[in-house]
Amino acid sequence: MAEIQSIIEALITFRDKRNWKQFHNTKDLALALSIEAAELNELFLWKDENEAEKTDRESIQDELADILAYAFLLAEKHDFDIKQIILEKIKKNEKKYPVEKSRNSARKYNEL
Repeated sequence: MAEIQSIIEALITFRDKRNWKQFHNTKDLALALSIEAAELNELFLWKDENEAEKTDRESIQDELADILAYAFLLAEKHDFDIKQIILEKIKKNEKKYPVEKSRNSARKYNEL
């Protein structure tokens, strides 16, 4: 958890040096996260599975870093404990996707 906190602190330092906190409201952070996710998707657009697996790793890394940065900033804005919210979501998903019904299946929980 200390590693995540150090990442968040670095993001805040970067943001605050540029006086960008004023732009980091919930709506815009959520939109930025979604836009960055779309940019990640764009790397794979129109490629078959084999081509997609050969996508430039640095490009994937850069887009993923942007996604994580905005997600961490959004979590920080709302004082969410990243470890806690992820573990809570895993517990919810364990109930929605019991192993005996979901193993080797990509179906949504309401189709199991």
